[in-house]
Amino acid sequence: MKRSLLFILCLCLCLLINATQAASSKPSVHQQANGNITGTVVDKAGQPILGATITIKGDKTAITSSDKTGKFTLTVAIGKTLVITAVSYKPVEVVVADNTALNVVLVDDLMELNTVVVTGSTNPVRKLEASVALTSFGSKAIEQLAPTSTADLLKHVPGFLVEASGGEVGNNLFARGIPAAGGYQFVTIEEDGMPVFEDGELQFGNADNWIRVDETTARLEAVRGGSGSIFANNAPGGLINFISKTGTDDFAGTFKLSTGTDGLFRTDLNLSGPLIKDKLFYDIGGFYRVENGVRDPGYKGNDGGQVKMNLKYVLDSTGYVKVSYKHLDDKDLFLLPIPLTGSTDPKGVNGFNPNTSTFASSNYSQISVPQLGGGYFTRNLEDGIHPIVNAYGMEFNKNLGSGFSIDNNMKYTNINMQYTAIFPGDTPQTGAAFAASNSIADPLYTNVNTGAVVNPAYVANVGFWAINKQMENFANNMSFSYKNKWLTVSAGYYYSSFTSNQYWNWSNILVSVEQHPQLLNLVNNAVPAGSPNSSVTYNGITDMSFLTRQSQFSGTLNDFFGDAQIKANPDLTFDLGLRYSSDRYNGYNATESAAHSLDNNTSFGYDFTQTTADNSSTTVGGPYYYWKYKVSRLSTSLAANYKISEDMSMYARYSNGFRSPDEATYYSNATDLSAIKSTGVIQYELGYKYESNNFALFANGFYMTMDNIPFNDVLADGTSTNQFAGAKNIGVEIEGEYHAGPFNLTLNATIQNPTLTNFSGTTSAPTATNPNATAPFDYNGNSVERIPKFYGTIRPGYNITKNLLMYVELDHFGQKYADNANLDILPKFDVLNAGLALKVKQMRFALDVSNITNTVGLTEGNPRITAASGPIYYARPIEGRFGKLSAAFNF
Repeated sequence: MKRSLLFILCLCLCLLINATQAASSKPSVHQQANGNITGTVVDKAGQPILGATITIKGDKTAITSSDKTGKFTLTVAIGKTLVITAVSYKPVEVVVADNTALNVVLVDDLMELNTVVVTGSTNPVRKLEASVALTSFGSKAIEQLAPTSTADLLKHVPGFLVEASGGEVGNNLFARGIPAAGGYQFVTIEEDGMPVFEDGELQFGNADNWIRVDETTARLEAVRGGSGSIFANNAPGGLINFISKTGTDDFAGTFKLSTGTDGLFRTDLNLSGPLIKDKLFYDIGGFYRVENGVRDPGYKGNDGGQVKMNLKYVLDSTGYVKVSYKHLDDKDLFLLPIPLTGSTDPKGVNGFNPNTSTFASSNYSQISVPQLGGGYFTRNLEDGIHPIVNAYGMEFNKNLGSGFSIDNNMKYTNINMQYTAIFPGDTPQTGAAFAASNSIADPLYTNVNTGAVVNPAYVANVGFWAINKQMENFANNMSFSYKNKWLTVSAGYYYSSFTSNQYWNWSNILVSVEQHPQLLNLVNNAVPAGSPNSSVTYNGITDMSFLTRQSQFSGTLNDFFGDAQIKANPDLTFDLGLRYSSDRYNGYNATESAAHSLDNNTSFGYDFTQTTADNSSTTVGGPYYYWKYKVSRLSTSLAANYKISEDMSMYARYSNGFRSPDEATYYSNATDLSAIKSTGVIQYELGYKYESNNFALFANGFYMTMDNIPFNDVLADGTSTNQFAGAKNIGVEIEGEYHAGPFNLTLNATIQNPTLTNFSGTTSAPTATNPNATAPFDYNGNSVERIPKFYGTIRPGYNITKNLLMYVELDHFGQKYADNANLDILPKFDVLNAGLALKVKQMRFALDVSNITNTVGLTEGNPRITAASGPIYYARPIEGRFGKLSAAFNF
């Protein structure tokens, strides 16, 4: 990674020198030929706008853009009309009356309703005229929102409930109340129109593991429901597209440094410009970041970065060819539920701070576990979630003439990930209670690292889970389009082939519950040392490799799609979309051995008869069980958009999409796939959009039904739930923005009522006298776990001066349940954030502080145990207060 960063810095320096020399050789304005019009493009505060596009109306060949000072020059005849556009601003038309220099002022395009969007459609249209619920953020808005992660940015999209409590990656997104175990199960995350990986719900393979937001990101477009199932696989909940910057004829760049209260050091760099004027353009950039994290484990929790680059070659104004490459090499600390007390006012336990503590600790970051058959399994907790991603892309677009065009987007992705984290198990106990549960009457606890005798108030038996995943994906998306004044028709073919191989090796370890947990040994002091079963632990390990798993999950997708947009008149547009999926999935599961002990194995130089830690050791190997499954299904979408005026529109949409069974479902049902089906999602939507000079509103109502939803959480003992049910939801999503002089206000809110249907049966309920006992359950009508009925964000801002902005942001999350039985309540909470931003010429300084009041907001309970009880429980709170200071130089 360090070599890659050195390479990018050297290359960027060379490009900077070259571009500077090229800029110095350009003729001045006074050297231009007669007939040239000069001008300056600024915002309402008088700040220059870089990269504004200036064209002559009706002439597609005459085009230029504004430089970093906002200036431009264009050859144009008197009487012609110039069209000036820029991302995040409303377009302006200016008639050229004479040769006087123009001063063009662009006003903010509130909520980007006049911006042309490309996601969820084959015909780019203004967001105001798009018949989908779509939220977009340009680079300017992303800069102001100052997200700390991909999930932190997506929380500003209504309808998407984002749990950003897992750290920078490994977070969860629930789309429109669809029940899910977590991850990004019912949405597809794309980068430049192609999935970051074909399936976004692999076990321990959350889609945000493979993507980072940095200065190479031009904009985000996020579709909820709507046409998601037509333009992507497994996306009935939504389609999220991160669009990268590309170069133009003007050299531009950003260099940014950031530091934070958690030991953060981060540097971002992005450069773009021409290699051949009007023909070949480049964009290159990336970041490097290191920090311990708000929940400091005693080591570098986050360490790494990425490099992204692309080259775009223009085909004589009839199309382009673009190639791209991304290399991501990043280690990230994964945060999980921690012990708390207090049902309505959560607090820490025994000094375990709910805002800053974690079970990840440098006191036991290394583990070495004896294995059945000999040898050791070793792991470094400090690697955390560590993906190494290499992604190669190529895009081709060509206007064939007479309204016909072709577009082809190709991508190959290779991912090698080690995933290591501490997972909570059973509820923490006092030292005496844990010893008694292991039949030890006279316990002796010692610190594994020092050998010192300790007397822990509370101990926890937690999981040291290690997962390896090797993944690759090739995908190609080709479409043909025809367009005239009243009709746009497209037809396409999507092919994708992917494979995910994984290996698990899970052990349990015994630790103290305190601010910096220690690894503990527990022995029976009542018997001589070395006696059979006298120790519960082996170097702190209570269960050696109690769960091992090896499996493969592969897919081959052949999908055909079509989309038609019909203008019945200038104001009324119909949209019809179809996608037929003919997808084949297959894989294998290796056989896991029954639990064994190492009592008769002397090759390790240790007598395992004295400890019970080895009694449940397992391994995997042949024979292998192979399975295969086919999905053949049609997705449909029908919509109508009515433009009431240039600033107001309404739309209605019906969609019927699905999500194929995921990796966990196949694994749990490999011996009998007849029990599983694709999850069907039917949605009805009604939307309203309005924008004036100082106010914008986007409201979207929806009703949806879902069936065959899998519930397959992996429990702490290694078993999995394996249930299927339905759900329904009705709600409204609201976005708004208001400007009044120096004051501005943005908000988003979601009001909904997601409930379970067709969810009843029996579950295991073992007792001391009947270990095979079962109990009936009926969850019909219950609220979907982890999803509140109301959540949203309100963000007022004020320009103290034209260059100094302050904002305050309040995030509200309503009460929800930790379980589908609706027994354990997670209380409502509010999060207060604030910041300042100062612009000084080409510099921007910003201070952003999140969770100012150290709110203990709970996003989930502990889905790895079947029930929670007692004064101490597990839950995952958001991170505590964090402050970040950044300085960016734009050139």
